[in-house]
Amino acid sequence: MTGTAFTPRVFSGIQPSGGLTLGNYLGALKRFVDMQDAGTHECVYCLVDLHAITVWQNPDDLRKQTREAAAAFMAAGVDPARSVLFNQSQAPAHAQLAWAFNCVARMGWMGRMTQWKDKAGKNSEQASLGLFAYPALMAADILAYHATHVPVGEDQKQHLELTRDIAAKFNHDFGVDFFPITEPVIDGPATRVMSLRDGTKKMSKSDPSDMSRINFSDDADKIAQKFRKARTDPEPLPATYAELKDRPEARNLIDIYAALAAKSTDAVMAEVGGQGWGQFKPHLAEVAVEVLSPMTGEMNRFMDDPAEIDRILGEGSAKAREISEPILAKTYEIMGMIAS
Repeated sequence: MTGTAFTPRVFSGIQPSGGLTLGNYLGALKRFVDMQDAGTHECVYCLVDLHAITVWQNPDDLRKQTREAAAAFMAAGVDPARSVLFNQSQAPAHAQLAWAFNCVARMGWMGRMTQWKDKAGKNSEQASLGLFAYPALMAADILAYHATHVPVGEDQKQHLELTRDIAAKFNHDFGVDFFPITEPVIDGPATRVMSLRDGTKKMSKSDPSDMSRINFSDDADKIAQKFRKARTDPEPLPATYAELKDRPEARNLIDIYAALAAKSTDAVMAEVGGQGWGQFKPHLAEVAVEVLSPMTGEMNRFMDDPAEIDRILGEGSAKAREISEPILAKTYEIMGMIAS
């Protein structure tokens, strides 16, 4: 098969499960905006509400959280005029293509997914079929747009590998070069932001301790308090980033500072090496407040007009369907489905 020239296109999404954090911003939203502003790829960004219902959701909460996530995307700088922004359930090709991929993927592939093992645990018999099969839906999210690149954190690399496997198997099974082998985009500091209480664990909205994370809704005083009380070690900051190798909490705070200040970690260490935490933490909090406070205000402004958010998501879903429906139709044709 000859190589197909695919339109450079980025796809990524966030589950609207509430309580966006600094980790969501640095690990996802900031990168989404950077790729949009670079202008090298078409950008398709999605609120993956179908993924959210793999566990039970209160319907009113899910609607609110979907609007909240959309507001956060826009407050962070995602421009619906330049990027496609929509919620997944308004583009039926995601679910339809996922069924086709359920018939391409193999049970063993799904059973090896670490997030399935982590989330289902010992109660796998009680977990939903959707939770087991959702990596096929994730593959459909990406491949319904022939996305060539996906910005992902380290913890999502396995899912993208599965997407690549599904695309390769589909192409091989049907003797086509139809789906791209999507490439991950993993770069920059703080692509995986860690807990402020435990530098070995990812910052998460599900952590029982609110002090473990910076929330989008936190005011300046709360942000300063959380960074002031963030767990560290007794040693001052070293001269080089390499010396933080075995100091996860210290490395996490340096990564966060570098990402917020848009500096390399080496440049940050040249600036702060030798400082104690009493000197560094207030400066980190100041930078965080400077970056996050305007976004929090803008997010609240959007949330005051839910009808406008719904209008924007509706327009985005129409753009998404323009891309995804022809790809779905061609997939069906390749597989032997008869269309009217």
